[in-house]
Amino acid sequence: MTPAARIAAAITILDRILAGEPAEQALLRWARAGRFAGSSDRAALRDLVFDSLRKLRSRAALGGGMTGRSLMLGMCRETGLDPATVFTGERYAPMPLAADETAIGAMPTAAEALDLPDWLLPDWRQALGPEAEKLALAMRERAPLWLRANLLRGTPEQAMAALAGEGIETRQDAGLASALSVLSGARRVAASQAYRDGLVELQDLSPQLACSLLPERGSLLDYCAGGGGKALALAARGLFPVTAHDADPGRMVDLRVRAVRAGARIRIVEPGRLTGSFDLVVADVPCSGSGTWRRTPDAKWRLRPADLARLAALQARILDEAAEFVAPKGALAYMTCSLLRAENQDQIAKFTQRRAGYELVEERMFTPLNASDGFYLCLMRRH
Repeated sequence: MTPAARIAAAITILDRILAGEPAEQALLRWARAGRFAGSSDRAALRDLVFDSLRKLRSRAALGGGMTGRSLMLGMCRETGLDPATVFTGERYAPMPLAADETAIGAMPTAAEALDLPDWLLPDWRQALGPEAEKLALAMRERAPLWLRANLLRGTPEQAMAALAGEGIETRQDAGLASALSVLSGARRVAASQAYRDGLVELQDLSPQLACSLLPERGSLLDYCAGGGGKALALAARGLFPVTAHDADPGRMVDLRVRAVRAGARIRIVEPGRLTGSFDLVVADVPCSGSGTWRRTPDAKWRLRPADLARLAALQARILDEAAEFVAPKGALAYMTCSLLRAENQDQIAKFTQRRAGYELVEERMFTPLNASDGFYLCLMRRH
């Protein structure tokens, strides 16, 4: 595909997303219909779409409208690409610009340049204070890829050497040796032998740092396990036995395979069958995902105030449920991939008011300015 044909395809996909279709679904539907496109075309198209979703408001302002065509026009104006070389109508390129399209479009306002919904800006500023604008701008950029070297299978150095042999260049984080930043070859990771052999797992730096602050010994319950990333990470650090639970067992469908690949022993318990108490209970609760909007930018525009209220109520309920499984003198770790105060500090304040007997041990907020994704951790100890 020519660059202009890729932009034409991006216009089609963006229009579907703006009409309400999830981004991943829209990309997949196009890929199934456009079997002529190679892997490099699909990767380039994904970048065009996701970059415009990250910068939706600012590009809409530059392009003069909230359509796929306007967003791609805004992209041209933002990057200095001459629209006349793209909108030619030749060989699958977008149709030429009309006179009214060339006449409209303006520099984004201060609010539009932050690329956040207007209703969210007060909450964003309240939660993040003087860093609010920097973090909004950081969320407009593509997220890096991080791996976790699995200490059950080898050293970080062995993992790095294996990846390098497959053309994947990595670098260790300065503060956490098992966290590997992918410098090149990112799209080869999932098919690499190092990944298939369990030497590495895909995991962002921020949750890796959060896990490194948790106790290293004792029994673990990952109460909202999902795919099991944190259960696997903590098993690799020495916690045992490890139990994984999720209200939706379907989220854990791949965990057994992942555990075998990683060399970890994890007991999977379905809802209603969980008993006993644990030295450490981790509750990585459902949330707005505002800390991961670089990776899922369409979620930023789908979130509504009612969603935030619903999530806050769900988080409080899960936190109370998880607390029932904490052993005396055990620890409870509350986690979200959110940057918003209502899902983080406010939840902990309300929980400690409801529940006597818990003291705060550690509270951290990881962001693209000091780690990678936005991620919140509060570690509490039960008396």
